[in-house]
Amino acid sequence: MNRGSPTRGSFAVTPHAARADAPAHKIHRLAEFSPLDRTIAAARDALISLQSPQGYWLFELEADCTIPAEYVLMTHFLEEIDAPLEAKLAAYLRARQAEHGGWPLYHGGDFDMSCTVKAYFALKLAGDSPQAPHMVRARAAILQRGGAARCNVFTRITLALFGQIPWRAVPYMPVEIVLLPRWFPFHLDKVSYWSRTVMVPLLILCTRKPAARNPRNVQIRELFTTPPEEERHYFRRPGGREGVLSRAFLALDRLGRMIDPLVPKAVRAYATRRAEAWMLERLNGEDGLGAIFPAMVNALEALAVLGYAASDARRLAAKRALEKLLVVDASSAYCQPCVSPVWDSALASLALQETGGAAALAASVRALDWPQPLQLLDKPGDWRVRRPQLAGGGWAFQFANAHYPDLDDTAVVAWSMHQAGDPARYAHNIERALDWLVGMQSRNGGFASFDIDNTHYYLNEIPFADHGALLDPPTSDVTARVVTVLARVGRPQDQAALGRAIAFLRKEQEADGSWFGRWGTNYIYGTWSVLTAFAQAGIGADDPATRRAVSWLVARQNADGGWGESNDTYAYGQQAAGKSASAPHQSAWALLGLLAAGEVGTDAVRRGVEYLLRTQQDDGLWSDPSFTAPGFPRVFYLRYHGYCAYFPLWALAAYRTLIRLGTTH
Repeated sequence: MNRGSPTRGSFAVTPHAARADAPAHKIHRLAEFSPLDRTIAAARDALISLQSPQGYWLFELEADCTIPAEYVLMTHFLEEIDAPLEAKLAAYLRARQAEHGGWPLYHGGDFDMSCTVKAYFALKLAGDSPQAPHMVRARAAILQRGGAARCNVFTRITLALFGQIPWRAVPYMPVEIVLLPRWFPFHLDKVSYWSRTVMVPLLILCTRKPAARNPRNVQIRELFTTPPEEERHYFRRPGGREGVLSRAFLALDRLGRMIDPLVPKAVRAYATRRAEAWMLERLNGEDGLGAIFPAMVNALEALAVLGYAASDARRLAAKRALEKLLVVDASSAYCQPCVSPVWDSALASLALQETGGAAALAASVRALDWPQPLQLLDKPGDWRVRRPQLAGGGWAFQFANAHYPDLDDTAVVAWSMHQAGDPARYAHNIERALDWLVGMQSRNGGFASFDIDNTHYYLNEIPFADHGALLDPPTSDVTARVVTVLARVGRPQDQAALGRAIAFLRKEQEADGSWFGRWGTNYIYGTWSVLTAFAQAGIGADDPATRRAVSWLVARQNADGGWGESNDTYAYGQQAAGKSASAPHQSAWALLGLLAAGEVGTDAVRRGVEYLLRTQQDDGLWSDPSFTAPGFPRVFYLRYHGYCAYFPLWALAAYRTLIRLGTTH
């Protein structure tokens, strides 16, 4: 954000410098905001107390019950059961069963068939009696909605591995897929990073069709309305949507099964070696394949199926990578889908920079010094397939994920580094980051998370892609973050890319004035992201797009002064946008968006600030059980525990900065 005098369309985030220049007659206003100062100080101290000695922040990243259930299933697949841990995972699952009898994908969400089937299966594997009241309720909810045959593809693959359903119930996924040329309609480079890392070990599993060890010989036939071997409708699309492409791909699927016995053994062996080599190159030590749980589980199981001994160093590292995702307390445990230290640290740094003061700024510098050596400058990466001549410069989301830096993290780290009190300290990092970001721009002017022009939408119709999350197209929120840092740094060579990105954002604005949030829930998140980018780019508060966005945010403020939005918006769209109970992180996003648009003196901002002041906890932080982001919309959601730690602080500090500068209407 601009270092110069704040205007109605931008706000400074270097408050320590701004306060030094503030007119003396403005300072007396602070006495009116002593509760604000106390709240900010308490939040600042609480956040700093959570910083690691190495400088990073690492908050829990919680997903739905699919992940801990799959952890239990994995241990039974491998016959490596840890009974005390299993008991704690089961306790976590039981505690999160919803009133509808099943398990949702996020707090307060609707019944989800796949999550419920996996949770039920995991609990039964852990020893829960099918006659226990919670199991009876779950089974009734499953059967009432059509039975376990209605699960998604990923769940059906798991059930096939455990012998619960026939292999014809899952898509035909031969390992020979890795041999397809790039010009072919399907190729690994045409799908997202997460799809690649999940699919390659899965191809080995689906080709070998191993039987899970399942030492307790547990089965779940009681969850099917038709015996699994007699069921003929496993490939029904959600909502019955089956277009021409879907039917064509299903026909190809059937053809593939017919000719599979004709595949030469030598070809299959060669393809398996290619898949194995691809996986081993990206195994990523104790941080795991792709550094994401589904890929890591598939990799560990594939290693076992390929004959790697339990004592093999690579298999031990793959197992340890999964164990490091566990969050265990005295009575329960769950497994995170991944970890987010780079993201948490960069955002916490921005909040502390806005807060100002010696302690906050020192903590911010420690946080920014930590990822300096983690910048992926000359590492191999899948992104190089599309940009082989582009020098590296990105950061990953996790501690280590060398093949897969992402643009969102890179933009936020570079933004925070440039905003530091001594930006020269990070000049080389910023330069390399911006070079890489600009080189990763897609043809439509937008920016995706990991890939370039990953927009082969027809692939979402293949049988494997019933989740609709196979691709990584450009999004408003990631593009907004890149615009923010490009505009802030203001290099002449970036202006053309910046202009194209802003044009992309203008096209992406919804009719009601909001922006869709792909990586945060949802329209409030997207709108905050773009309004911040517009302010940095010098797009004034009177711009029609900004005024429509402001009107949308103000109209969705709740009576208590806060804002809220649930993941229902990913299923029901605009009719659910911004219409949930207030939450601290949602309220902070709305405030940051309004402040970026020059609304500091308005009643909406005042009431939003009062909401955050009123809801701060005794420990100085905020808390809310709602899930804050989608992993994959309508399929997988996340709760970033850190969002209630740094976003409210950031919003309140930004408000104080503008009040101190007298920047009001």
